[in-house]
Amino acid sequence: MDKEELKQKIYSLVEQSMGKKKLKQSDIEKKISEEAGVTRQDVKAALKELIDEGKLIYTYFGGSFVEIPPKQ
Repeated sequence: MDKEELKQKIYSLVEQSMGKKKLKQSDIEKKISEEAGVTRQDVKAALKELIDEGKLIYTYFGGSFVEIPPKQ
C-alpha cells in the first residue's frame, strides 16, 4: 500500500469517528495496521504527514486525540 492510499485510509477512519468517538493516535495505529497489513511505524509516519499538512490536528481533553480541524 502506498503512502497516499494509507493517508486516505487514516483520514477516512478519523472522519467516520467524528461525533461518535475520539480516537487516540494508538487507536489509529492499531486499527489501520491490522486492516491494511502495514507496520505501526508506517501508519505513524503517514499520520505525522497528515498533521504536518494541517489535514488532521491533535486535541487535548484529558488525553491527546486526533481530529479533523474545525471549518473556519
